[in-house]
Amino acid sequence: MTRNFTQIMENMKGLIKNESWSASSGFLLAVSGGMDSMCMADLFLSEFGPEAFAIAHCNFHLRGTESDGDEEFVRQWAMEHGVECHTISFDTEAQARDRGISIEMAARDLRYDWFAALCKEHGYKGVAVAHNANDNAETLILNLLRGSGINGMSGMSKVSAVPGSPDILLLRPLLDCTRKQIEGYMFAYRHSYRE
Repeated sequence: MTRNFTQIMENMKGLIKNESWSASSGFLLAVSGGMDSMCMADLFLSEFGPEAFAIAHCNFHLRGTESDGDEEFVRQWAMEHGVECHTISFDTEAQARDRGISIEMAARDLRYDWFAALCKEHGYKGVAVAHNANDNAETLILNLLRGSGINGMSGMSKVSAVPGSPDILLLRPLLDCTRKQIEGYMFAYRHSYRE
């Protein structure tokens, strides 16, 4: 999978119109501590080194002490590997209630707004998230069930913009990787992650 990741990142560069971009130019990785995002973090680390990216972790406080454990796990991983780590805590339930939206939508808005703010403040070229091929298939099915028409048939894009911030790149480097491939990589190298 490591060899494939190099090619994936080169292909992504081809999708981006900005010629000054390179994968080592400073990206922000959205890392929850779960298998997919820890796989992405490890691939960035092994391919580009710890100076090429930073990690952003959101603690939404939706799972009690488990949420705090996720945050501590991500902080520890970043410290052990010399990667800059940004963390933030949200009262997601209060935000959802105050805005009259679902908890999922509140969490999505909170995290992407924060990612955009971090990119602007620190000069990151964009945000990488760990959506994989299985996530994309689920999104496609949900879009079709919602009656989204032809636009929903495409699923997620490998390169787009952060919602609400059209000037900041949003990358999905694992979008062509299946969950089974990610599991195989994580188990083969005995990498740790949070369930």
